[in-house]
Amino acid sequence: MNQEIESGTVGAAPDDGVAMATRQWTVVIVSDDDTAVRQFRLSREAFRVLIALLLFLVAGLSSLAAAFLVGAGAGRADARLVAKNQAMERELEDMTARLDTLESSLAYLSSKDEYYRLLAGLEPLDSDVLMGGIGGPDGGALEESELYRIDPEAGRLAFSASLHVSSLISRARVLAYSWREAEDTLSSKHARLAATPSIYPTTGYVSSNFSTSRWHPILDRPRAHAGIDIVANTGTPVVASANGRVVSAGHRGDYGLAVEIDHGYGIRTRYAHLSKTTVRVGQVVERGQQIGAVGTTGLSVGPHLHYEVLVNGRQTNPRRFILDMQVLPD
Repeated sequence: MNQEIESGTVGAAPDDGVAMATRQWTVVIVSDDDTAVRQFRLSREAFRVLIALLLFLVAGLSSLAAAFLVGAGAGRADARLVAKNQAMERELEDMTARLDTLESSLAYLSSKDEYYRLLAGLEPLDSDVLMGGIGGPDGGALEESELYRIDPEAGRLAFSASLHVSSLISRARVLAYSWREAEDTLSSKHARLAATPSIYPTTGYVSSNFSTSRWHPILDRPRAHAGIDIVANTGTPVVASANGRVVSAGHRGDYGLAVEIDHGYGIRTRYAHLSKTTVRVGQVVERGQQIGAVGTTGLSVGPHLHYEVLVNGRQTNPRRFILDMQVLPD
């Protein structure tokens, strides 16, 4: 058992011989075994110095422990930051590889652009225009990048990827514009072709051509023939020679039972001497759709179809438009 006993000693002052009591601390160490009791005497000043040294030692140890813990935490943070940067660099490299694949696809589409434009009757775009040349991203430079100043390697990768993306976007926009132009042109041409009376309206053979003057077999005098006559059996189907809208269907003087179709673009067609009609006014028809049947109504001497093409109200030779040679020419 350890015990601490406070005791005092008496001393005399050297100058005036007056005795003064000086306080001291006596530390008594008593062991549980038979060893001698140990005593240590400390003055109050010495005791205070010892306490101060102990407090300083504790403070020093605490500071060292805190520094160690902070250093360990900083080390772990640095390791995480390094791992994060490496992962980011791998992602940028993977993105660059994918952008290379996308660039190959755009190059293939660019090669097809010339074909589509030629098909639409347009001049091919200049190769420099197709490349969609641009400057740096947002007009900046590599050295101005904040990431480059922090990590040059990561900055270079990010700058290259950004520049690549900007270039691909620019090229894609040029292609989109070019294809839209080709599509609009083809659509317009397709609509015009669909409205062009380019097939014979029935099967048979041409008995009379377009003429400014011919001898009329019934009137027995010269008369202009504003279309062509196609001889066929009564009831032979008559079809629209192009897409359009029916503007008249019924009896029409010398034409007999007739149908007239407006195809747009100033083009109309007439089908006369029909035995019947199968369409009504205002109906939209497509090329090849039946609109009636061959007959001999009106001023006619036998079953045939009188077929006319009018451009801006003027009769025009139908054979100028016909591409289909189903009918045997005379």
